[in-house]
Amino acid sequence: MAEYLIRDADYLLTMNDARDELHGADVLIRDGVIAAVGRGLSTQGELVLARGCVVTPGLVNTHHHLYQSLTRAVPGGQDALLFGWLKTLYPIWARFGPEEMRVSAMTGLAELALSGCTLSSDHLYIFPNGSRLEDTIHAAVEIGLRFHPTRGAMSIGASKGGLPPDTMVEDEKSILNDCIRVIDTFHDARDGAMCRVGVAPCSPFSVSRDLMREAAVLARDKGVMLHTHLAENDEDVAWSLANFGCRPGQYAEDLGWTGADVWHAHCVKLNRQEIELFSKTSTGIAHCPCSNCRLGSGIAPLRAMRDAGVPVGLGVDGSASNDTGNLMTEARQAMLLQRVARGAGAMSAREALEIATRGGAEVLGRSDCGQISQGKRADIAIWDVSGIESAGSWDPAALLLAGPQKVRDLFVEGRQVVRDGHLVTVDLVEVVSHQARLARALAGV
Repeated sequence: MAEYLIRDADYLLTMNDARDELHGADVLIRDGVIAAVGRGLSTQGELVLARGCVVTPGLVNTHHHLYQSLTRAVPGGQDALLFGWLKTLYPIWARFGPEEMRVSAMTGLAELALSGCTLSSDHLYIFPNGSRLEDTIHAAVEIGLRFHPTRGAMSIGASKGGLPPDTMVEDEKSILNDCIRVIDTFHDARDGAMCRVGVAPCSPFSVSRDLMREAAVLARDKGVMLHTHLAENDEDVAWSLANFGCRPGQYAEDLGWTGADVWHAHCVKLNRQEIELFSKTSTGIAHCPCSNCRLGSGIAPLRAMRDAGVPVGLGVDGSASNDTGNLMTEARQAMLLQRVARGAGAMSAREALEIATRGGAEVLGRSDCGQISQGKRADIAIWDVSGIESAGSWDPAALLLAGPQKVRDLFVEGRQVVRDGHLVTVDLVEVVSHQARLARALAGV
């Protein structure tokens, strides 16, 4: 494997245990691992000059629906709340097949890479027309990102009181069997793994309690993580109260969905008791601020979660409810929303960046990622702060206040994925062209 030396970074934000910030620092990458961090390092490999740059750990995306990159800004769903938005999109998604899944995942992952993301989860809960989870896994291999796909599912259709149409739900036994198949085939539990698989029934309003309970048992038997949507908006909470007689937090706890091997998406409407429950059980949260704004769901109590010690990472959510997939934009929005809700001192640029890097890695159970220190995986983003975005900045390391939202260079497992602002692993022009053709066909134009 190639060796690289990132040399003379103006600012190196390590996100290590001491949260060290180094100036004029070098990072030596060897065999996919950070071999050394310091000054005056040498290499026989390739030199990457980082003067005029800020170097950070790669960003981590803890919640996405990559397939949705084919349905951005769909008329009829642009101004709807969550349930109405879903009902608009379900019939379109029902026409997807394996090629739509693969190409939309490539597009979404490429967009993430260009925003500095090195590790992304994905929540795929529809499998129409022969689609399978590996359609997205193969896409991640092509793009070169570290990937945590989750085998999602919907089993309760509209005729049985669920939200999705009956044509989009699956038999629960088949769901569990396919979870076993993809875990056995693709999950890698080792440090440095490029693919780990999770189990992820879609939501309380689209699966049965039995499936939630059995999915948790299966995941723990296989040693994989659990993921779902929870407490996303007022409709979500009202559904839980009306159908289960309890709030979402109690629902999760009753079914075995709390613990360090669980992370929930959104959690906009958690109350104080639920935050305490998640803190006590080390249950993680994927905070998706842009999607929460787009769907009018509200402002998640991120400050209260952090103060209580709840593990929190960031998620861009699906490109049909966010319409972009830029993690730097997400981190900035997370910071700004807490300031809107609680005052200008509620969250610093550095804390929001920590949530976007180390915080996300911890939520996904990746202690081998999320920081720049010796022995950790070489997932590194280099940000050029010599351009117009940072011009005049007195603190270029405060990237979320004044800085680029597109990465200059990106390394994943010690391999260069982005160089000089361009993806080097695939022909992005062809990917985007293919995506456009598929989107036009879905739209009937």
